[in-house]
Amino acid sequence: MAQMTGGDALARALISEGVDTVFGIPGVQLDGLTDGVYRVREELELLVPRHEQATSYMADGYYRASGRPGVAMVVPGPGVLNAGAGMATAYACSSQVMLLAGTIPSPLVGSGLGALHEIPRQTDTVEGLTKWSARPTRVEEIPDLVHEGFRQMRTGRPRPVALELGPDLLHAVADLDPGEPFAVQQPEAPEGEVAELARLLAASSRPVIHVGGGMRDPRAFELLARLAELLDAPVVMSENGRGAIDARDPHALPAFALWELRAAADLVISFGSRFLTPFGQQLNIGDARLALVNIDAADLRPPRRPDLAVNADAVTVLAALVERLVPRSTWGDELRRLREDCDARIREQAAPQMEFVDAIRAALPEDGIYVNELTQIGYVSTYGFPVQAPRSYVWPGYQGTLGYAMPTALGAAVGAGGRPVVAVTGDGGIGWSMQEFATAKKYGIPLVTVLFEDSRFGNVWRIQRDTYGGRFIGSDLTNPDFGVLAQSFGLDFALAEDAEAVEKHVAAAIAARRPAIVKVPVDVFPSPWPLIHERH
Repeated sequence: MAQMTGGDALARALISEGVDTVFGIPGVQLDGLTDGVYRVREELELLVPRHEQATSYMADGYYRASGRPGVAMVVPGPGVLNAGAGMATAYACSSQVMLLAGTIPSPLVGSGLGALHEIPRQTDTVEGLTKWSARPTRVEEIPDLVHEGFRQMRTGRPRPVALELGPDLLHAVADLDPGEPFAVQQPEAPEGEVAELARLLAASSRPVIHVGGGMRDPRAFELLARLAELLDAPVVMSENGRGAIDARDPHALPAFALWELRAAADLVISFGSRFLTPFGQQLNIGDARLALVNIDAADLRPPRRPDLAVNADAVTVLAALVERLVPRSTWGDELRRLREDCDARIREQAAPQMEFVDAIRAALPEDGIYVNELTQIGYVSTYGFPVQAPRSYVWPGYQGTLGYAMPTALGAAVGAGGRPVVAVTGDGGIGWSMQEFATAKKYGIPLVTVLFEDSRFGNVWRIQRDTYGGRFIGSDLTNPDFGVLAQSFGLDFALAEDAEAVEKHVAAAIAARRPAIVKVPVDVFPSPWPLIHERH
């Protein structure tokens, strides 16, 4: 043990957990922590964005690209609230993010005396956005709570955690030991349930494999391809399961293919998915039997009606199942025809968007990271962008967080290990986060942002036109000149009038390894909604 402040101990505990970057914005309640980071700045970088919302977005992106927990840091009150959207998104997408949230001085918590940045029941707010949270009451508790937070993130379903930290504790001096990471029990596959899954497969003539976000672990990438090959069975990827298998694999299918398969399928095994429609109902699989494998017991409960529910780590179960199976043929040419039909329908119903999706795919190497957003290109990308490598596709899941792509992509680029990163956004979404172009410039983060501009909240505007008789309200935008904006931030800029130009400029920006904006002027695209929703 050594004499040190709570902030020193916290910073050193983070380093012992393998953390090399904290995404945070200094503030008076955090001075003890930022001073602690300063003392270990050769090992732990404080990367400071321009808005507190970006701290949690960047931490999420960092985790999605690297597989290592991301750490965000904000002051209490408005800082915590600003970081809330990113924390909610990390929760929805099962991301390992730790929020270091300042509090007002510990003796004043709950007093309602109007201390700087005080909000009522901040702890309740934090608990609602996390899997686990804690607020130390003594400086000696800080190291162990840091390590417990990391243990929580690495145990069971990965979700965000938080530590609330009073400024008095961060400045307090005591004999402290930063400690070491806590042991994490490795998951095991339940023998009985794996045997039952194998029996179900043996009795099935038309099995379907369905995968969700719990299969984005790179360990699953080869295992899932092997299972599909052994069974010659389709692998249907949910929107959150993109990247669980190479989209070029002859067994890989988009989410809406489940509708086509259900008439012939006699068994659906779903790994790591909530297995619900966007409206909270079990996905419709007709008369097929259903087996669900999920580490979260809550995702096995009603409204789901499985014939077999396996509460275990999906990747571990997958590995055990692959060891038991022998090759056989099931779907054969029928699967090949369905792949061709799905691709044709995507291109028929979303042809204008797919031209741009194809252009970006062509410019990115296969392990390049594509960060998607709820924009007109983004909606189609959830089905049409071919994800070819693990940890290379990032999107906001069921939170549907507008303004998410660019700051999240910055964090992904920090954690990407040199892999190129492209963010796709619209002129609506970029309004939430364009200040972070300054962050890209300051730290030399080589993010390529492809910005589609139609001077509208395009999807809202189209719905008002097509459904509400052209009664437009709140859907038109007044934009800056994005070329001048890029120049003012010192970023590279290119104007791309068509898909061919998008491919050329994105490829050039990737090669230049500098932050860049590629602006694409477009009109409002035809609706992709029939493609996305008609088959649920």
